[in-house]
Amino acid sequence: MSFLFKGKKAQVTRILFVTDMHGSEVVWRKFLNASSMMKADIAICGGDLTGKMIVPVVEQKKGRYAYYFMNQNHLIDSSQLDKAFKDIRGIGYYPYLTNESGYEEMAKNAKKVDEVFHEVMISTLKSWLDLIPQKVSSQTKVVVCPGNDDRFPVDDLVNSHKHVISGEGKVIEVDDSHEMISCGWVNPSPWKTSREEEEDKLEKRLEKYTIQLKNTETAIFNFHAPPYGTKLDDAPLLDENLNPMIQGGSVVMVPVGSKAVRKMIEKYQPFMGLHGHIHESSGSMKIGRTHCVNPGSEYAEGILRGFLIEFKGNKITRLQRIEG
Repeated sequence: MSFLFKGKKAQVTRILFVTDMHGSEVVWRKFLNASSMMKADIAICGGDLTGKMIVPVVEQKKGRYAYYFMNQNHLIDSSQLDKAFKDIRGIGYYPYLTNESGYEEMAKNAKKVDEVFHEVMISTLKSWLDLIPQKVSSQTKVVVCPGNDDRFPVDDLVNSHKHVISGEGKVIEVDDSHEMISCGWVNPSPWKTSREEEEDKLEKRLEKYTIQLKNTETAIFNFHAPPYGTKLDDAPLLDENLNPMIQGGSVVMVPVGSKAVRKMIEKYQPFMGLHGHIHESSGSMKIGRTHCVNPGSEYAEGILRGFLIEFKGNKITRLQRIEG
């Protein structure tokens, strides 16, 4: 007997959801390859695509290059540049080739550092998005929603790129019966990142986004912040120097997710909640009838974490955590 959904024969839909790559090109490539291999109907990157740091690779005399990486000084020749760049990109940093005068200018001028970071960040992300048609079937929708760590110029690139769908604040049709709304903003954190706001403002933003949906019961909430107090949001308790607090030999973990996100889920009971932001708290759970997931992140180790989710109408037939 076929499963019926709103008077129609329900289709099987397959989602691959990942998040928090933080500039790791290895993880991005694994995401695209997995989307193809698993024949995802829609592949979603839920936020925090970009890296946090540039690594100047400084040209020296006699064809040598110096850089500081992973707490070590390195001196290499030109034959080792490709490997050095690959290693730097692999953990989410941006290599930047310069000379000694360029490096000295950056050392003296914070504005110059910011300009270089912006340039490298955008060019790197564009190269990532350009890979989509090479790696992923045209039948797969690739959706990207910038997260709290992504600077606002990222939106302009994602909005204008022809091979990716920008998610922030937009309703995206996942299939004939399910819509998705996305939000990369989060509640305040100690890191004071680009897209943070107080819970009341975040709630108003989420309401503004959500009222665009035709049917919240069949909707997917792709909200970067995990709902508060769900074990999808446990992170280390930090001291005044932002170091993890230790008690009885173990790191003290506390909930740091969004109360606004939880309120929205409890209020509207969407079909599914896709979350990230808190790398340590991978898992899945339910709030009422809403299935919520957080893949977690190990981007610095080059490991892809995600969820492969299949559903038919309003029934999830597969909820599988993947890692590789």
